[in-house]
Amino acid sequence: MRRLKTVLISLLSIYFVASIAVGIALAEFTLHVHRRPVGHRSQFALVAGEQFQANLKDVSISAKDGSVLRAWYAQPRDYNGSAVILLHGVTDKREGVAGYSRMFLQAGYRVLLPDSRAHGESGGAIATYGLLERDDVHRWADWVRQQPHPGCVYLFGESMGAAIALQTTAVDQSLCAVVVESPYSTFREIAFDRFARHSRLPLWLVRPAAELTLDSALLYSRIRYHVDLLQSSPEYCVTSNYVPLLLIAGTSDHNIPDRHAKELLRIAPSHSELWEVQGADHGGAVNVDSARFRSKVLDFFGRHGESAGVRATNN
Repeated sequence: MRRLKTVLISLLSIYFVASIAVGIALAEFTLHVHRRPVGHRSQFALVAGEQFQANLKDVSISAKDGSVLRAWYAQPRDYNGSAVILLHGVTDKREGVAGYSRMFLQAGYRVLLPDSRAHGESGGAIATYGLLERDDVHRWADWVRQQPHPGCVYLFGESMGAAIALQTTAVDQSLCAVVVESPYSTFREIAFDRFARHSRLPLWLVRPAAELTLDSALLYSRIRYHVDLLQSSPEYCVTSNYVPLLLIAGTSDHNIPDRHAKELLRIAPSHSELWEVQGADHGGAVNVDSARFRSKVLDFFGRHGESAGVRATNN
């Protein structure tokens, strides 16, 4: 029994130390994302100019912490009076969502494609998954509103960009509507999903096994970088406002399972809709049925063109 007790204590000690070490490494990896350069400006400018008679402009603003944030901006000749800000996923850049801009430009929307902080050409040392980014996007929305002939401002985001868009609604309730694809409900929940995906273990087993590792990563982030990732919670933010939301989720999304979108719908049923796309993988709804995707998104924006004014009057 004494030998067994010694072995158990040794194993628990190894588990404890390993969990903390892995948690620290995980925090560093999560906050310091791989930065991919922007490299196809000329191609996008050509498409915008030839197909929509829109000049592509390089624009920038300063974030609250002084970081310089950069984006592309284009207004089509047949401008409908509104604008869409497109938000990309983690380790991606503005080009990752540039393909969606065609349907918006064709429909007459101005488009703004920013690089999220610590991504692409934008400044910022670390990614904070909405904690700082929500104010960044709010500032971009205000920049758009300062352009000639301002109208409605909408957000469209996928994956991390979806989570940032949902969190932005808590600080900018003048947004007319938001469409997101593959959103997560809370940072903690998506972290457990990632553990399960990479370990190939069921979620019910991953939760207790990875609890110490995740808590170590979260604590290290708070102490080392003053970033509380538990506050990255689209779930909490969508209950604090009534900005109309269209949630798009693929039934074959193994990166961010559709249960996250279903949970967001459950807690904010009064101002959100869910479109489940059968067979769609992560961010892949447009590939399943591009015509219906376009119709769904544009129709949702069209139905909520005056909602911001109504909300402002009610408040």
